[in-house]
Amino acid sequence: MDEALAAVDALDRALVGGLLRPRPERAADLVELARAVAGTPLAGRVAEAAEKAAAGAASEDHFLALAAARTALLGAAHDALTARLDEVTGRPRGEAAAVEPGERDTVNLLLAARTWLADLARTGWQGIDHELAGAAAPIVSAMLPDPALRRLATLLDGFAAELAASCPGTALERFPARRWGDLWARALLLTRPGAAEPTAVVAATGRLLPLGVDLHEHATAAQAQVYAVFEPADGGPPRLVRASVSAPKPDTIVAAGVWQLLRPHLSLLTALGEGRAMDLTDMPLTDGGDLIWDEERARPGEPAEAFATARVALPAATAPPTPPLDRHPARLAEPVFLEGYGVRQDGDALTFTVAGRPLTVDTDRIPAAGPLTPEAVAASGACFGLLRWDDGTFRVQPLAVETTVRKKTVAVQAGAWAGGTADKAGVRAEKAATDAVTVLRERAGRLLRK
Repeated sequence: MDEALAAVDALDRALVGGLLRPRPERAADLVELARAVAGTPLAGRVAEAAEKAAAGAASEDHFLALAAARTALLGAAHDALTARLDEVTGRPRGEAAAVEPGERDTVNLLLAARTWLADLARTGWQGIDHELAGAAAPIVSAMLPDPALRRLATLLDGFAAELAASCPGTALERFPARRWGDLWARALLLTRPGAAEPTAVVAATGRLLPLGVDLHEHATAAQAQVYAVFEPADGGPPRLVRASVSAPKPDTIVAAGVWQLLRPHLSLLTALGEGRAMDLTDMPLTDGGDLIWDEERARPGEPAEAFATARVALPAATAPPTPPLDRHPARLAEPVFLEGYGVRQDGDALTFTVAGRPLTVDTDRIPAAGPLTPEAVAASGACFGLLRWDDGTFRVQPLAVETTVRKKTVAVQAGAWAGGTADKAGVRAEKAATDAVTVLRERAGRLLRK
């Protein structure tokens, strides 16, 4: 693991200074990357690419080979961590089905994106300026109308915005080398025709048992991912699945207010808040475990308590395979149920002791848009969460806990307010968000009238 990540870091160091005229120590870093994949089918192409890049003569295809080697190393690290998780949980994991890429009449746009990314590699993060960062804008604008290119367009747009916010590179004291290396390599691979093809899709009919929701917030966007167990109507094995919804938002809407933006597009959020299952009919389900949500194919079902699902259905559920380009340690988010653990509090740091081993609790990921708090987690006796890998260690992100209140065991969900709430704090937050939306709509109306 350490050796694989060290080889990734070697390429990232080279990208900081740029590959137009790499210094001797950066040439050695490229050799280290090539050596790391010497026993793989990538060996010949990466060795050639490393040699050309060290001489400052790398072409776009050479940069693509370097990006592929970097991605393969992180994919191997992801697979090793996933194997450890499967061993610990005893959970079976499905196998990915092959998908034939379709024909795309967008080669010119993909080549334009690749040229921009190659220019970034030659310049390096130290040499970025507003002109270079802004050169992605016309490419993004041309890509966005095509749904098949929107994934790459969104990535390029966000990457260019981060670079522009950091210009000039010569003034930066530190560089987010791993992050920018990730974005650069992912974008380069997505310029390969067919690389962004979706995984195989089947029609799912059966019962969906929600477990918990992971909320992601950004100043201008929000996303909710609901983790659930799907029980097929034909009696097939249960499967771990996700259903996601995203929405743009103004930066004035925060905390519980974001549910107002997400709730109308995903009735599963209301079902989770009410403790209900949902009955699905021919809902599209990808090979990677993602439900492509369609409200017309879902209806509320019987009551289903999330912790009962976690105790009974979760251990037997088959985990989905990870799509090839998504194999990255940072993307690990394995649903787990823990109970009978010890709790140790050291300042703001919270640690569970599970089977005699310490497990750090990532309380920073607990959203402000629900009643779950670090204090509730510290007082808990059972926890449903996501096992993640960060900075060389596994951490658990709580999504729901069971704790004792007035001698009664109660469940506290991070997404308890997703479907609406009578909780005083939640009601205040929703009212504030409603007022903010009303004001923004009035201002927008005035601007349009003018």
